[in-house]
Amino acid sequence: QVQLVESGGGLVQPGGSLRLSCAASGSGLNIVPMGWYRQAPGKQRELVARITNGGWTNYADSVKGRFTISRDNAKNTVYLQMNSLKPEDTAVYYCNGWTSMSNDYWGQGTQVTVSS
Repeated sequence: QVQLVESGGGLVQPGGSLRLSCAASGSGLNIVPMGWYRQAPGKQRELVARITNGGWTNYADSVKGRFTISRDNAKNTVYLQMNSLKPEDTAVYYCNGWTSMSNDYWGQGTQVTVSS
């Protein structure tokens, strides 16, 4: 069963924008999407942005000022608005979710490619 589902990835030119979404599916387990990570080929997975239920946010220095994370608690969904995209943003982006017992829930990932 897929607990977290990402969408919105794709191919864009440098300077373009994408909006990613992560929705939690209902399966009797309350998984709350909390943030986004990414992993580029040959590189370590890194935190991109996170957000609490109360709206507190944190961003990686590399994306600060360009990306904005937000959430819709009624839909149990988080979003990542990505502007001014650079080739170095190319990666698979993963949604991370928490329950009261674990913070190690992940989506399947969505590919973001920034290239001319």
